[in-house]
Amino acid sequence: MKLLLKLPRLLRFLLLFTVSLTLLFVLTRVIFYVVFNDPSSPLIMSDFLKSMWLGLRFDLRMVVLMILPMYILGGIKYLSPFSYTYARYFWLTYLSLIFAFFVIFYVFDFGHYSYLNTRLDFTALRFLENASISGEMVWESYPVIWISIAIVAINGTFIYLTNKLLIKILNQSRPSLTLLKGFLFGFVSFVILLVAGYSKFSQYPLRWSEAAFSKHPFATQLTYNPVHYFFDTWKNGRVSYDEDKVRAYYPLMADYLGVKDINATSLNFKRAIKPLNPIGNKPNIVIVILESFASYKSTLSGNPLNPSPNMESLAKSGLYFKNYFTPATGTARSIYCTVTSLPDVELKGTSSRNPLIVNQHSIAQDFKGYAKAYFIGGSASWGNIRGMLNQSMDNLHLYEEDSYASPRTDVWGISDIDLFREANKALKTLTEPFFSIIQTSGNHRPYTIPDESYGFKVRTDVSEKEVLKYGFHSVDEYNSFRFMDYSVGHFMELARQSDYYKNTIFVFWGDHGISASTGQHVTSGEGRSKLDLGALRVPFVIYSPLIKTPQIYDKVVSEVDALPTIASLANISYTATTLGRDMFDSRFDNKRYAFSITHSPNPLIGLISEKYYYRTNADGTNAALYEIYSDTPLKDHSKENEEIANKMRDLTYGIFETSKYIPHFNKREELKK
Repeated sequence: MKLLLKLPRLLRFLLLFTVSLTLLFVLTRVIFYVVFNDPSSPLIMSDFLKSMWLGLRFDLRMVVLMILPMYILGGIKYLSPFSYTYARYFWLTYLSLIFAFFVIFYVFDFGHYSYLNTRLDFTALRFLENASISGEMVWESYPVIWISIAIVAINGTFIYLTNKLLIKILNQSRPSLTLLKGFLFGFVSFVILLVAGYSKFSQYPLRWSEAAFSKHPFATQLTYNPVHYFFDTWKNGRVSYDEDKVRAYYPLMADYLGVKDINATSLNFKRAIKPLNPIGNKPNIVIVILESFASYKSTLSGNPLNPSPNMESLAKSGLYFKNYFTPATGTARSIYCTVTSLPDVELKGTSSRNPLIVNQHSIAQDFKGYAKAYFIGGSASWGNIRGMLNQSMDNLHLYEEDSYASPRTDVWGISDIDLFREANKALKTLTEPFFSIIQTSGNHRPYTIPDESYGFKVRTDVSEKEVLKYGFHSVDEYNSFRFMDYSVGHFMELARQSDYYKNTIFVFWGDHGISASTGQHVTSGEGRSKLDLGALRVPFVIYSPLIKTPQIYDKVVSEVDALPTIASLANISYTATTLGRDMFDSRFDNKRYAFSITHSPNPLIGLISEKYYYRTNADGTNAALYEIYSDTPLKDHSKENEEIANKMRDLTYGIFETSKYIPHFNKREELKK
């Protein structure tokens, strides 16, 4: 108590208020647990404790946001609650209104969970569309009068206790502060508030995805702070689907996907798939997703600067798909697409940042008896991919920068070559078949080459003019691209020395390309540049000692097809629920396309075939059919090819509308029913 009396009165009040209110929120979480915990499926103690710890940090953040205006303005004499009575009443009113807002949120959250077994999120606003019916349902289902009395009583108690605390501190002695002491108190308190709000000693702050740490769904529900969670979902909740449009395109999409149990009423997209092209019995899987690995920059495109000889060597010894496209640029979108086999059509942010749709069924779950590992050089809080990965892949071991002995190189974490070394070291310890993903990030500004590069030599004998000529922005980017490829080669050398190598399928592709001139070495480079296909076209290479006959494929395939194809190679039967199709399934070879989207309020969507690129704004404006390899690539060929244009238009919209719909009905729990 003596220590508290040495603090300025405002800080004294805020400290006591923050601790008390945070503990109250923790108490509500305990009550939530007692009321809604299912005794037949209890949380293990470690999950319970982690939920409470993370939940406390979310609660503390909300309290910090609540008191922040008072912290900033309450020190001003005329706004100080300890200098003027009107100021005390002003801050009492402010705090009471915010607290009342929180209380109402908690009440609705408890009611929402008891009704739907899920926390209150942005989609609950749909009930306001039929407010009278919803209101009547609430009146008939809940003791509204008693709840209202409880709300009034809780808020009245809060006002009484807060006012009493303000008066008590007002009557306490005011410490004598020098200018230096005042500055130190202000600085230290600011740092404490910053840490409390940020809630992590790392590059990324505490995010909602941290709550998705357990496969037990109730652990995630218990962790959320209802106000925090609602506004997290608000950020992405406005992108929704139009069921009438989905239903209109359903026959087309069912045929495109090979759905046998066609049901336009339930909009069934589920397919039971048997492997068609197995090359091993329970082989290990190593997926390597390479940062900004544009085809036109690579040696595989004939680039005379030879930036990726290691990938070229793997392609010549394996299965190489020349016309593989990602739906969009953006790494988080690519990871979402890989895991779910859906293009990311979220317009506000990315799908990985949307708490409502990160719990997805993934083909990765059908790799039964496999250990699962994900390696990223930095933090999985980036793009909020942590929640998506943990919720969509069973028993995943997530490795990130804090998991490694290697030093952090730059903002993206450890270097690519260290990432590969760390991944190889971890994979060598596994005694069961494994499914693993390695996500590189070094081929990205600031293009850092680490001091320990294990023999890599930076090229200094090339000029800016020369690298620009062949598709690179700078010499630094060129060397960074080379280092990424060198890291792949280094990893493969290490893998060949391991026991797991002989029964492993290695799959490599780029998370996306880069919008730029595709370089003078690329055939019809001008066309690809003007149509911006260089931002989407990346190499897709499958390499394995199990492959007997190397082959190059010209067919157009998409990133949504990656996991179905890998499952087929690994002899895995799987349940397909989204848009991916096995690249080796000949049933689809007469209708191979790749969907594209450029995100904006009125997104640019399109469909790529071997010859044409149909592209339009989502509202139907600026629709055109482009001939990819034409000398006049921006010429619209839709009039002389009306049948092709209409066919590609319908499939473009079919994929777009279906991709908005499926994530809301592709959750793991629903598919088990």
